[in-house]
Amino acid sequence: MVQEYQSPVRVYKYPFEIVMAAYERRFPTSPLIPVFVGSEITADTTTADGSIRTTERKCKLVVEAPYLLKKIIGVDYVYFIQKNILDMRERCLNIEATNETFSNRVNVLEKCRYYVHPENSEWTCYEQSALLDIKYFLGFESTMEKLGMKQYIQNISKGKEIIEFYIEELKKDGITNIPRWKPCGSDQPCDSNKVDENLSIISRDSPTADSQSKVWLEDEYIKRYIGELTPLQESKLVQFKKQLSQLQKSKLPSDTTLLRFLRSTDFNIEKARENLSLSLTWRKKHNIDNILSEHEFPEALKKYFPCGWHHHDKEGRPLYILRLGQMDVKGLLKSVGEDCLLKQAMHVCEEGLKLTKEATHTSGKPITTWCLLVDLEGLNMRHLWRPGVSALLRIIEIVESNYPETLGRVLIIRAPRVFPVLWTLVSTFINETTRTKFLFYGGNDYQSPGGLPEFIAVNDMPDFLGGSCIVKIPEGGFVPKNLYLKDGELEKEACTLTEKSIYQSVTLTKGQAHEVFVEVEDAGSVITWDFDVMRQDINFNVLKLLVEVQPSTLLSCARGNLNVIEKGWKEGEHYEKVEQTILCHDGESVQGSHLTTKRGTYILQWYWASDSLNISSGHHTKAKIMYYYEMLKTADYRGSMSSLMSANSKFSSLSNR
Repeated sequence: MVQEYQSPVRVYKYPFEIVMAAYERRFPTSPLIPVFVGSEITADTTTADGSIRTTERKCKLVVEAPYLLKKIIGVDYVYFIQKNILDMRERCLNIEATNETFSNRVNVLEKCRYYVHPENSEWTCYEQSALLDIKYFLGFESTMEKLGMKQYIQNISKGKEIIEFYIEELKKDGITNIPRWKPCGSDQPCDSNKVDENLSIISRDSPTADSQSKVWLEDEYIKRYIGELTPLQESKLVQFKKQLSQLQKSKLPSDTTLLRFLRSTDFNIEKARENLSLSLTWRKKHNIDNILSEHEFPEALKKYFPCGWHHHDKEGRPLYILRLGQMDVKGLLKSVGEDCLLKQAMHVCEEGLKLTKEATHTSGKPITTWCLLVDLEGLNMRHLWRPGVSALLRIIEIVESNYPETLGRVLIIRAPRVFPVLWTLVSTFINETTRTKFLFYGGNDYQSPGGLPEFIAVNDMPDFLGGSCIVKIPEGGFVPKNLYLKDGELEKEACTLTEKSIYQSVTLTKGQAHEVFVEVEDAGSVITWDFDVMRQDINFNVLKLLVEVQPSTLLSCARGNLNVIEKGWKEGEHYEKVEQTILCHDGESVQGSHLTTKRGTYILQWYWASDSLNISSGHHTKAKIMYYYEMLKTADYRGSMSSLMSANSKFSSLSNR
C-alpha cells in the first residue's frame, strides 16, 4: 500500500529572496532538525546567465525506529539524494528527494516547492508532498509504513518554524532585504512573477474564502476558518479537495463540508467521496440548495412546531431548541404529512450551516457545528406513536447521510422515565461518533453546576427553564383538527405514513364489541395502542383474563367478530380491568400504554356506547374505529423497562371536546 502526504499551502510573509537565504542556512546541518545529521553537495551547476542553479546533495538521516527493529535492518542511518532547482528569474525553488538506502525495497519520493504568492509578490508560498511505498521489508512492511509516515509527519510539522527561525537569524545579522535577481548587464530586476493558471488562490484574510471553492488550502486559513487539524488530517483534506477538483466540473462544496464528510469516515478519502457524491445527487434531486429561499411551510408548522434558533452556546455555536415533549407528533403528521416534516428538518439543517458560517466570521474563530437543546418535559407514550417514530427514524437517516458532523453537542434535559424507550428505538440509527455528543439530564439535574449553566450563558438561558431570555418559538400543543388533511385524507394518511398500512379498520353495531388479545410472556412488557374514532362514541377497556381460554377460541376470535369476554362472565372472577374504562368521542384520537405486571392474556376492547347517538355522525347505524397496537418486550429495552413506571396508564386525547 502506498502512503501519501500532501501539505496545505504555507505562507511566509517575506519576499522569496529572504526565504531562500533562510533555507540555505539549514545546511549542512541544523540543530533544529535532530534527525538531519549531515549533508554534502555532490553536484552544483548554474546556467550561463545565472538565473537557474541546480544543486544535488547527499543527506544523512538518523533511523528513528525501535532498537530491535534497527538491529534487524542493520543500519543506524539512511541516505537520501536531494535535487534542488532554484529559478531566480521565476522566483521559485523545486525540490525532489529520493532514498538511496534500501532503494530496492522502499521507494520514497518527496517533492517541495517554494514560489511567490500569486496575490502578493512580497510573500512566499510553500507546498510539500510525499509518497512512501514499501515493497518488501523482511515482513515488517505494514509496521515500517506506519512508522515512516508517523516520523515524516512529526518532522515536517516543524518546517515553517525552522524557516521563521532562520529569518530571525538573518535579521540579527542585519539582513532584512535582498535584491531580486537581475540579468547580467541589466539595471532592472527581472519582474516575472507569473501566476500558475492551474492554481486558484485562497487568501486566508478573505472573509468569503470558504465560499469560493478554491483548489488549494492555506494552513493559516484552515486554522482560522475550518479548525485545528493534525498534519495528517490537513493532508487528507488537501488530497480530497484536489481529487474533487479534477472530477467535479461544477462548483465544489465548501471546505467545511468536505471536512465534515472526511470526519464522518475517519478521514477515509474513498468513502468520503462516495458519501459526498450520493449527497450531492440527493441535494440536486430535492432542490436542497434553494430550500431556504423557496420553501413555504404550512400554518400547522408555523404555529405548533415547538422548535427554533436561540442565540448561541458558550463556545459560540448556534443553539437550536426542540421542545419535543410539547409536540403533537400525530397532529403534525396528519396536518402536513411526513414529507413536509422532512423538509422542515432539512430547512433546519441548512439554516444551521448558514448560521455556523456567520458565527465563524463574527466570532473570529472556526465554528463548524451547532448545539441542539432537547426539552423532554411532557414526553409520554403518545410520542411513541409508530408512524411518528418511523418518520423520526427516516429524518435521522437522511440527516446522518447528508449532514454528518454538524452537531457539536446535544443536550437532553428533563428526560422522564419513559425516555429510555424512545432512546432505545432511535439510538441505533445514530452514528456512534454522534452518540458520544449526547448529554442527558433527568428531572431538574439540568440546573446543577454541571448542567446547562456549563454550556449556556446566564443571559441566554431560556425563560421556560427559569432564565431571563425570552424564547421566540411556538409553544406547541395539540394541533386543531380543522388543520388536518381534508377530503377523506385522514384515513389515507394514516395508512401511508409508513411503507405499509399498520392500521386496521372495524365497524361495530349497537351492543357489539371488538376485542384484540395480546399474549404477554414476560412481566414488564408494555402494550401500546393508538386509535381514531371515525364515527359515534366508543368505550375502550384494557382487561386481563383470570381464566384460561383455549387457543382455538382465541384463534376464532382473531378471525371473526367473536368475543372472548362472554356475557355471563364476571369482573374479578373471569377477568379484571387493568385500566379504567375511557369514553372516546366521535373524531377523537387516543394513544396510550399499559405496563404489564403479570404474564397472561390481555384484551383490548372497544364497544359502542349505545346509550347515545351522535347527531354529527349523520345517524349512522354503525360505529367505526381505526386502530393499531403493539407489544414491546422487556428485552427490547436492554434492562431499562424498570424506568417506565411513570408511563403506566397514560391516556392522551389529541382533540379536546
